[in-house]
Amino acid sequence: MGKEYILDGTKITSLEAFFSELSKTLILGAQWGENLDALDDVLRGGFGTPEDGIVIRWVHSEASRASLGYPETVRQLERRLERCHPANREIVRAELRRAQRDEGETVFDWLVDFFRDHGPGGEQSQDNVRLILV
Repeated sequence: MGKEYILDGTKITSLEAFFSELSKTLILGAQWGENLDALDDVLRGGFGTPEDGIVIRWVHSEASRASLGYPETVRQLERRLERCHPANREIVRAELRRAQRDEGETVFDWLVDFFRDHGPGGEQSQDNVRLILV
């Protein structure tokens, strides 16, 4: 497995803070979109990431889980609703209503899913990304 990178969960207090930490830790100096689509691209490789895969050790992940819970999910879905294509608005509204009831996936879940999709057993497992929550 490839090089190990440490994400400090105490510094990840929002989705934007997650992107900032990832920029400082994994892809120093590389320009990327700092959004979920761009995260998918980063985990595929390039952007200065090793070709033989990576290990992400997310320390203090429970602090991140709390910070990236339903209040942050509601905030992100409200932002998404403002920018999304009109054809997608009802889907985003439904996700937003669920999050407002503390139901469904959180921002933390979204991020973990992205990493796991690029790791063992994921649809993009060829990228050799391994996530360790500590």
